[in-house]
Amino acid sequence: MKTSHIVAALTLALAGATASAAGAPTDVSYRSVKVDGVNIFYREAGPKNAPTVLLLHGFPTSSQMFRNLIPQLAERYHVIAPDYPGFGQSDAPAVGEFTYSFDNLASVVDKFTTAVGASKYALYVQDYGAPIGFRLAAAHPERVSAIVVQNGNAYNEGLDNAFWAPFKVYWAARTEENAARLKPFFELGATKWQYTHGARDASKISPDAWTVDQAYMDRPGNKEIQLELFYSYGSNPARYPEWQAYFRKHQPPMLITWGKNDQIFPAAGATPYLRDLPKAELHLLDTGHFALEEEGEKIGKLMRNFLARNVK
Repeated sequence: MKTSHIVAALTLALAGATASAAGAPTDVSYRSVKVDGVNIFYREAGPKNAPTVLLLHGFPTSSQMFRNLIPQLAERYHVIAPDYPGFGQSDAPAVGEFTYSFDNLASVVDKFTTAVGASKYALYVQDYGAPIGFRLAAAHPERVSAIVVQNGNAYNEGLDNAFWAPFKVYWAARTEENAARLKPFFELGATKWQYTHGARDASKISPDAWTVDQAYMDRPGNKEIQLELFYSYGSNPARYPEWQAYFRKHQPPMLITWGKNDQIFPAAGATPYLRDLPKAELHLLDTGHFALEEEGEKIGKLMRNFLARNVK
């Protein structure tokens, strides 16, 4: 069976799981829109005249990471969750045909929000979603009504751990030797590890999640795309002071729901937000990097309460 057929079958299975997880079917639409000639796939649910919640995924996943969260929000909110170029069901132009940088991904998502009519939104950011979403917020503070952060970094403390050591070497010297140390992160064992490491009970985490992610990763040319973004991630720490200044000046309402057992973005990266946003609400959850897999119901409840208080 071709990789594309496997991905399609697993995506359908995950869509079915979404309905049952919510306890009732949810009317989720699967759409795409062109941004600068690139097809951007997105999931959409909820009434379009309700406040918008923009869900921004991490690596190595796609909007499928929100399959169980969307039904929990869609009754009251207009929920949109795009796949970035090179991820999920969006187009994946070759490295020589598209600039895979966080600046450019943020530009694409910015234009995407305009294309779908999202002029104001609450943000949910995780992993890669944080440097993308914080670029949007700093550039357009008037558009962001609130922010939910789930294991997404904006402080140097969040990168001061052993996991990031080979990345920092690569950012300093972009050589084949240094790149080779990072390529194991593109393989199934590493993808599964991101889901299961730090989880209280790995048997409760659906293997469909990492299987879908890996199927996308294994498409021709995709690992080259991801290596470009590994290098570009080194551009993010220099932007931290700008994002922190945005937090201090605009004081966006913030809910932090953080898997405290995450080895990539440990809890050391969660608490510094309170320096700049003393009114932020922080919850350290007993789970790992993809906290929605094990704590999705709790995060959904926290979000509904938070958004009801802060988003009109």
